[in-house]
Amino acid sequence: MKVEKNSETKWQAKVSTVLKGVTADQIWAFYRDFFNFHKWFPGLASCYGVHGANGEPGCIRYCGGFSIKSEDGEDSVSWSKEKLTAVDPIQRSLTYEIVDCNIGFKSYESTVKITPSGSDAESGCRIDWSIKVDPVKGWVLEDLVKKFEAGLDRAARRMEEALTNPEE
Repeated sequence: MKVEKNSETKWQAKVSTVLKGVTADQIWAFYRDFFNFHKWFPGLASCYGVHGANGEPGCIRYCGGFSIKSEDGEDSVSWSKEKLTAVDPIQRSLTYEIVDCNIGFKSYESTVKITPSGSDAESGCRIDWSIKVDPVKGWVLEDLVKKFEAGLDRAARRMEEALTNPEE
C-alpha cells in the first residue's frame, strides 16, 4: 500500500519535564496565571491580558518576545495573541490557541497538563505540553520541538527555583 504524505496534516508533538521537590498544585498556580507567563518562560519579554479575566476560558493574552523569529524579519518583536479555551483545575490542565500572530502559525493549539510524578506530594510533578499546529513555512517539526523542549525546561527550572529558594 502506498502512503502519501498529506501536506495538510497537522504537526503534533508533546514535550515533558519532571520537577523534584515541588508539587503539581504549586506549578499549576504559575500556569493558571495566564496573563503573567513572561515571569517564567524564557524568550517572552512581555505577556499581559487584552481581553477577559485572567485564567478564565475566553480570556486572551498578548505575548511578545524573541524566542521564535517573526515573519517581519530578524530584528522585529515576535508576538502572538493567545486565547484560553479550556481550564480544568481538578486535572490541572489548560488549553489555549493562537488567534493572531506574526510568527507563521496559521493554526495552533496547545494543552498543558501538570500531574504528580509519584505517590506523595514530595515526589515532585511532571509538566506535559502538547502542541498541534499546521506546518510552518521554513520550519521542520523536529526543530520546533527542540525549541519547545528548551523553553519548557528553562521555565520549569525557574518555577522550581522560585519555590525552593524564595527570595527573602
